[in-house]
Amino acid sequence: MNRCNIMDKLQRTTRLALGLSFLFLAGCGALLPRGESVAESPWHSYDEAQQTFDKIVPYRTTAQDLKALKLDPLQNPNITLLNYSDVLRRFIPSPATNMQDLDAGVQDCIRAKSDCRGYEVDQKSVKRQRYGNFWADFLNFKRKVDIVGWRFNGVILLRNGIVVYKLTGGQPAIHEHEESKNPLGPFQGLGESGLAH
Repeated sequence: MNRCNIMDKLQRTTRLALGLSFLFLAGCGALLPRGESVAESPWHSYDEAQQTFDKIVPYRTTAQDLKALKLDPLQNPNITLLNYSDVLRRFIPSPATNMQDLDAGVQDCIRAKSDCRGYEVDQKSVKRQRYGNFWADFLNFKRKVDIVGWRFNGVILLRNGIVVYKLTGGQPAIHEHEESKNPLGPFQGLGESGLAH
């Protein structure tokens, strides 16, 4: 193989390497990790969950109706069953709490004792996406995370299979930014780990 052929192949290889490096660096932001924490849910947003709860009418909605609304603890994994003791702890946290100050539905449920039960619904969808400079993130100098999502909480009390109380809350919109800086980058924790030994 003559010298011209070797130089020609070397130039092509160099151009290919430069081209691949350029593509790699241009798309580095897409290489940053992403995370998602989504509770299995029949709802895709806070509004959908709230609309479901808006269909519940105390002293009219039955346990069977709740199943049709996908509020069945046996089919929806993020519904906690509350027994009579759980309801007491939640609504009468101290002896100083006057039962007469509670909602009439809560009072009815507590008076029913073992016939009182509840559902606690906790649904969330949170997505974490790192953004910014790939190399600063990769080498642990600077990390930025964008967090978006929603969280819905609801409580339903039933007495003898009839809903007597409902309450909703949560965060319709979660939007947070996290930023951490490590001036020493990948060497930031080395001194601390050395001291621990």
